[in-house]
Amino acid sequence: MRKRTVYVWIVAIVCFVVLMIVTPAIPQNEAYHDFADTREFFGIPNTLNVVSNFPFLVIGVVGLVLRYYRNYFKLSMQGELWGWTCFYIGVAAVAFGSAYYHLKPNDARLVWDRLPMTIAFTSVMSIFIIERIDERKGTISLIPLLMAGIISILYWSCFDDLRPYALIQFVPCIAIPVMAILLPPMYTHSSYWLWAAVFYLLAKVEEAADKVIYEWTHHIVSGHTLKHLCAAMVPVFLTLMLAKRSIQTERQSLLQTWRVSWTKFKENGSRVESYTCSYSTVPVVESP
Repeated sequence: MRKRTVYVWIVAIVCFVVLMIVTPAIPQNEAYHDFADTREFFGIPNTLNVVSNFPFLVIGVVGLVLRYYRNYFKLSMQGELWGWTCFYIGVAAVAFGSAYYHLKPNDARLVWDRLPMTIAFTSVMSIFIIERIDERKGTISLIPLLMAGIISILYWSCFDDLRPYALIQFVPCIAIPVMAILLPPMYTHSSYWLWAAVFYLLAKVEEAADKVIYEWTHHIVSGHTLKHLCAAMVPVFLTLMLAKRSIQTERQSLLQTWRVSWTKFKENGSRVESYTCSYSTVPVVESP
């Protein structure tokens, strides 16, 4: 098992090195800082893009309180305790980092916007490995994943190349939904992972359509502001999952669950159809 883990890490590192060799650098586009909504209210520049980060602070603090208050989430494994702590610290820090960036958008401030988000991404990936693959491997992976995230930010800051950061951000977006569907969960309510993924995907769409949404809403709200609110729903769903879940007695993947549900649905449909056909063939006897 240890040899297999070593091989996986070697393959991953080789693939990353090859990717860095064969692909061109991705510099930060300066147009990224050109947001649609630059209105100022109460003396706060870019007001809505700044204050829309407040939900991150709320859910981050709530998550930390519930994590430590009599172990409300009933976390038993050390890796989970560390992982969820890092996640909620990252979420709460997003509120400060993103607000600081949006007060005066530029590359130097963008570092403090992306750094806490990266901490949240990488800690969630470690948590997911603990839940779906192996507790020990997930726990051991927490520090390397956090370091990889931090290094990706420093690499971009020093060399103006977003490739490592893009991998750190988007690999979990693909890997977590796929593993959530294919691998049997340790806990119930695993569908909340998919809801979190849906809202994150929606947030990325809104970010890309920043100016378009601003025009559609007649300059009421921009896509980037909505992106913050949708992205904040990710930790909300994960917190609800932690509050509701329990140990899964019979571990079954979501794919297997969907297959069983679909089979039952087809069987019920066949029964209804058979009953309808039988009923329609009953002879009618006319009274003399």
